[in-house]
Amino acid sequence: MRTTNSRRALALTAVATLLTACAGGGATVGETGGGRDPLTATTGFDGSTITLGVLSPLSGPAAVFGRPMTSGNEVWFKHINSQGGIGGKYPVRLVEEDTQYRPDLTVQRYNKVKGDVVAFTQLVGTTPTLALLPLLTADKILAAPASGDAVWVRKDNLLPITAPYQIQSINAVDHYLTERGGTPQSKICTMIQDDAYGEAGQQGIDFAAQRYGFTVTMTQRYKLGTENYAGQIGALAGAGCEMVFLAATPTDAGKIWGAAAQARFTPKWYGQAPSYAGALAESPLASYLQQHVLIAYEGTEWGDQSVPGMKDLIDRVSRFAPQQQPDLYFTFGYNQARAMTAVLEKAVELGDLSRDGVLSASRELGTVSFDGLSGDYVYGRTDTRNPPRTTTLFRIDPAKPFGLATLKYNFTSDAAKAYPF
Repeated sequence: MRTTNSRRALALTAVATLLTACAGGGATVGETGGGRDPLTATTGFDGSTITLGVLSPLSGPAAVFGRPMTSGNEVWFKHINSQGGIGGKYPVRLVEEDTQYRPDLTVQRYNKVKGDVVAFTQLVGTTPTLALLPLLTADKILAAPASGDAVWVRKDNLLPITAPYQIQSINAVDHYLTERGGTPQSKICTMIQDDAYGEAGQQGIDFAAQRYGFTVTMTQRYKLGTENYAGQIGALAGAGCEMVFLAATPTDAGKIWGAAAQARFTPKWYGQAPSYAGALAESPLASYLQQHVLIAYEGTEWGDQSVPGMKDLIDRVSRFAPQQQPDLYFTFGYNQARAMTAVLEKAVELGDLSRDGVLSASRELGTVSFDGLSGDYVYGRTDTRNPPRTTTLFRIDPAKPFGLATLKYNFTSDAAKAYPF
């Protein structure tokens, strides 16, 4: 599915052409079918193939989640292409660019390929998305952010999925207060990346504090890529923190939990979804994580075929990417592609794959179901969108695929239901 696979893209286009010609009724490539006028070729659509952009960290520390998310995009669209493509006739091609999780490089890569794509089915990172949002608005391009800030809900040029980070942190502290012995008098603390990604989690904790009547005892902020966290851990321990909500990326989270283990600091940790990577469950930290860490995410554990969406995902991985290792970031990318497919299907139904047409289609979407892999998302006009309010809590279990076992599946607290967007 990468741009270097041009022969595969050409083959898919040829197959789509042949299938359409043999379908009867005289419909030609580029028609919407049923005797309607052909879809007009436009930026990123040559009349037969839809090209989508992917802006993801494919190298560097953030590749630990960027690569599997991109693979999730690929597998979903391979599945769609195996059925003829969008609307059963328009195969999808992905143009993938490495952003290294840097906002400046994200902007450069966007400008490089924006003239070749209908939309961006993946845009990784809160800060990179903020950097790109003015350009997306000016260029009238839809992008699916691979991050969960609540700000995205009301942005016309963004197609978010899953419950925002604010919801994850609200549901996490609700769980601590209702099921793990916490009280409004407990010393509840946070440790957050010092940027918009970290602040999103903090906003949820602050909202929960108002709803439940507790005071945040301490917040420690840190810069992405910090090497030594002994000072921050010492401060949290000195404050007597009993619960700590962590907003980090996996490389930093590993160093943070390592410093905590070394200092024998053992609060009840809750990690915002991107804090975890499967390698942590295979590291020397595994025992500490099993005892003290829960991860707030969504959906179910890898391989849980009691959830219909996971059963389908496993079947499609087996068919299209048998080398893919269990990874919930893969699931996220797969769900992103599902949401983008819903928009494109609507655009084809409306007969317009232009940028204006795709944005109009996104405003006409209703509820998109993710079959249990995430909460259903109510799309439509930005002022009527309603994201899921659900969170799944996972415990660390090295015996499980990706090292995560479901503790509490897709629950919603009263405080999360009340959070305003």
